[in-house]
Amino acid sequence: MNVTDFDYNLPEELIAQVPSAKRDECRLLVIHMKDGRIEHKKFYDILDYLKPGDCLVLNNSKVLPARLFGVKEGTGAKVEFLLSKRLPSEDGSSSDRWETLVRPGRRLKIGDSVVFSGIAPDGTKSHYPDNKLLRAEITGYSDDGTRIVEFKYDGIFLERLEEIGQMPLPPYITRANNSEDRDRYQTVYSKIEGSVAAPTAGLHFTQELLKKAEDKGVKLAYVTLHVGIGTFRPVKAEKVEDHHMHFEEYFVNEEAAKIINETKAAGGRIISVGTTSTRTVESAAVIDPDTGRYFVPAGSGSTGIFIYPGYEFKIVDQLITNFHLPKSTLVMLVSALYNREGVLKAYEEAVNERYQFFSYGDACFFTE
Repeated sequence: MNVTDFDYNLPEELIAQVPSAKRDECRLLVIHMKDGRIEHKKFYDILDYLKPGDCLVLNNSKVLPARLFGVKEGTGAKVEFLLSKRLPSEDGSSSDRWETLVRPGRRLKIGDSVVFSGIAPDGTKSHYPDNKLLRAEITGYSDDGTRIVEFKYDGIFLERLEEIGQMPLPPYITRANNSEDRDRYQTVYSKIEGSVAAPTAGLHFTQELLKKAEDKGVKLAYVTLHVGIGTFRPVKAEKVEDHHMHFEEYFVNEEAAKIINETKAAGGRIISVGTTSTRTVESAAVIDPDTGRYFVPAGSGSTGIFIYPGYEFKIVDQLITNFHLPKSTLVMLVSALYNREGVLKAYEEAVNERYQFFSYGDACFFTE
């Protein structure tokens, strides 16, 4: 399979720069996988397609304000950090060492230090207490070109990050951060800090909509997958099979595993909210030797699963997701659930109907 098989034409003006006025009032393209029928709805209409006994699987990872602007000590050169992954200490506990993307990379070598002010190059300022300092020392290099950085600070690291960091909006959102992004680039059910990109399919849900789903008899299972910077990286291989995914950490607690497994056993539908939730449960799935059926055990792990056409889904039946970048692994994942031709046809209709694309854009539902 060629990566170009998953390309499509997208006018630049259809890339959403801001979220919809209300989370659940974005547009929803409903794709019926059995007969190829397409419907145009609003996101709150998702309730009409959910049934008692269904299970929504949602990723509750919380986006860190992981973009930092600072200056190199000694020269005053302006630099930008994007935190990627917190590294464990030697004893396995949490530490203040991070894998970090730095720009411009040539300015920062091992031993260099950076002090952060919370002021972006465009002059945008964040709340920053003058009596508290956040600085970082470059201590090493990672294989993928990121730096290993150790932070020094007063108080609690995540509090300092909240004070001076900005939300890591993806590069196709070309405007500067604003105060609204702190809320809207975060799901209403976000809980466990660790992502540097939002699980965007969940951005459309409100607490009220989730409550209505539960009142209808739909179960909610919250899993965690921390989205890393690999989500921004394009596929560079020509052949799909030659691409290697980045690894991300996931966790499934006992309650979520119980809900998912009971739903499957009862014949209910597992509806994944987003590709990260999909990758979590498909990575965690194991086969029961007694029944020959797949189930999801509680536990944690690191996954580099690559789902593309030919993959056989073990847990997920249907998918709520946003529109994804041309030639991306996420278009490939959706094509594995449905089919490539059907996905590209749906995307073509979405373009013709002027849907908004990507993180702050509209949604689609691949259903029966």
